[in-house]
Amino acid sequence: MKRIGGYMTKVHFIAIGGSVMHQLAIALKNKGYLVTGSDDEIFEPALSNLRQAGILPAAMGWDAGKITADTDAIILGMHAREDNPELIKARELGLKIYSFPEYIYQESREKTRVAIGGSHGKTTTTAMIMHVLQQNKRDFDYLVGAKLEGFAQSVNITNAPIIVCEADEYPASVIEKRPKFHFLHPQIAVLTGIAWDHINVFPTYEIYETQFAIFIRDMQAGAVLIYNNSDPALVKVVEANGQHLQLIPYAIPEHHIENGVTTVTFGNHSASLKVFGDHNLLNMHAARLVCNQLGISDADFLSAISSFKGAAKRLELVAANDHCAIYRDFAHAPSKVKATMEATQQQFPGRKLIAVLELHTYSSLNADFLDQYYGALDPATIAAVYYSKHALEIKRMPDLSPELIAQRFGRNDLHIFNSREKLENFLQGQSYQDTNLLLMSSGTYDGLDFPKLAALLPLNNQHTTK
Repeated sequence: MKRIGGYMTKVHFIAIGGSVMHQLAIALKNKGYLVTGSDDEIFEPALSNLRQAGILPAAMGWDAGKITADTDAIILGMHAREDNPELIKARELGLKIYSFPEYIYQESREKTRVAIGGSHGKTTTTAMIMHVLQQNKRDFDYLVGAKLEGFAQSVNITNAPIIVCEADEYPASVIEKRPKFHFLHPQIAVLTGIAWDHINVFPTYEIYETQFAIFIRDMQAGAVLIYNNSDPALVKVVEANGQHLQLIPYAIPEHHIENGVTTVTFGNHSASLKVFGDHNLLNMHAARLVCNQLGISDADFLSAISSFKGAAKRLELVAANDHCAIYRDFAHAPSKVKATMEATQQQFPGRKLIAVLELHTYSSLNADFLDQYYGALDPATIAAVYYSKHALEIKRMPDLSPELIAQRFGRNDLHIFNSREKLENFLQGQSYQDTNLLLMSSGTYDGLDFPKLAALLPLNNQHTTK
């Protein structure tokens, strides 16, 4: 997107402090663009990252004077409102205004675009593809929703021939309500499954499902769609809308588990993995098929994937010894909670399981949606739910009663907490002999100190990952 005559491309970010927005800003600065931005508040780590890159706004707040006619692109962040003075000025000047995914597409028109969508597993599948491409010394750009080992940023935009994008179904911006993944137009796509989420945006399952049908229909004829054929809802949508595409189904690959280690096999090639669970095997199979499309053999894929440790907060090992382990996981939607618990059980069939789920998202804190969690925590030997009164207040939602939560989960012995101190006391009071602890949340349990949880485990042969 270089301007004619050798001038620098000038890009301004409205709401530059977002977790992904600021990463794109830094990537464009590194590419040689002239980057400016504004925001009403910026928190860590975005604050330090922008300062180090030399593009931290001099003052917080909005300033229409920053919007000038020579600006090539305005990139609009999610929390910018329609009455934002900078947005109003940009519209008056007739400037090009993009949401984040719209701009990603503008920067990748000449690239091979890979998009990983679906209700679950997007981040991990994207991370697996990125890890394999990096290990095989392939040049590529990327967009992923987590911090990954070996990658300085979560967004990178260069002149690479390939871009790998985690494709989110959430709305693109305040003026562009369509889902983000509708704007990427991939030549290679993955859909991992469909499980209703984001009820504040998609109030019915049918509306949510329709977004995936639109994504499939909008793909160019002959493009490749790799899809999880063990998900009946997804198969139905693919078969109804994807007949113009090259359809490649995938399922759980051949594998075996021994002494807590999973080994996977494709043809004559096998590799032991550092991650586990049926959901991760599905993610890995999708990643393998994408990498095949990009010219990477099964042998090279397996050699690379054997060193993949997982994305942050995705079955992330906090501490362990010979007979106990503590994991934290981003699981929050019902399908993700079930998959994570099943994975932990299958990998360690001789151990008890203590599971703690934090209700943190709008959907999970909504009384009408809670019945989607019925039975989700049944596999746990001991199960607990944590929710924050503060989170309800921020989202302007009514209080939840412990009785209602227990009823919706269908478990009379469910432990329910809305105080971090009480949760900590509960955790300290459990026995962890031959037991795993699984902490599932998209939040932080109001600041729970995860590294200190290692002290819960008996001391023999203990090690931590922090």
